Amino acid sequence: MFRFIILVLYLILFLVLSIPVLIAEWIIGKCNPGVKDRSSRAIVNWGFRCIRRLAGTELIVLGRENIPDDTAVLYVGNHRSYFDIVLSSPVFPGVTGYVAKAEMRTWPLLNLWMKNIHCLFLDRSDIKEGLKTILKGAEEVKKGISLCIFPEGTRNKVNDTFLPFHDGSFKIAEKGKVPVVPMVIVNSAGVFEDHFPKIKKARVVIEFLEPVRPDSLDREIKKNLGGYVSGILSQRYFALKETYFS
Repeated sequence: MFRFIILVLYLILFLVLSIPVLIAEWIIGKCNPGVKDRSSRAIVNWGFRCIRRLAGTELIVLGRENIPDDTAVLYVGNHRSYFDIVLSSPVFPGVTGYVAKAEMRTWPLLNLWMKNIHCLFLDRSDIKEGLKTILKGAEEVKKGISLCIFPEGTRNKVNDTFLPFHDGSFKIAEKGKVPVVPMVIVNSAGVFEDHFPKIKKARVVIEFLEPVRPDSLDREIKKNLGGYVSGILSQRYFALKETYFS
């Protein structure tokens, strides 16, 4: 419980003390949006790295060479823990937002930082609004801003399983004409969810797999892109688990 209390206090202090920084970032954004993008990313990722250290998490990152350096991408990963975002964000090489659930739009201060790093808020209960978010995401990647989405749509509460991947999640890549980079996350729930409310030291592995380019896929595969990418992720997931956790 001690680590949990420390992390909660840290998060509250970070958000409250960052209010003047948010004001400064707003001013910077009016003059130079590019500088704001980079500085907001640096601040947020610094905060995430502090959380990882306080949690005592050992992070192993593989496959960085599979991330294209000449285009924005859509990162697609399995989702088991709140720590998936905390651990993955500092690893991305450029400005990268997340497609988050619509409810997070109402979280004070945190929502402002999320907007600063180009996060989008997806309301899955409203088809029309959801489509608007997907189209906005396509525009973001066209402008060079990468996005990360968890196509299961919610945190999976059962270890070593995968919820169905929603095909609509991949429309950002298809309409934005950018590659999909599958991102395998193994044992992130070992930090928190597996023994809620305690936070324990754990090893987590993140691996970026070879990009999937929707435009080059066979038509039948493209029709079931969610299932195709889910299969790639799940196969590698179990291989990594055997290598690092057996």
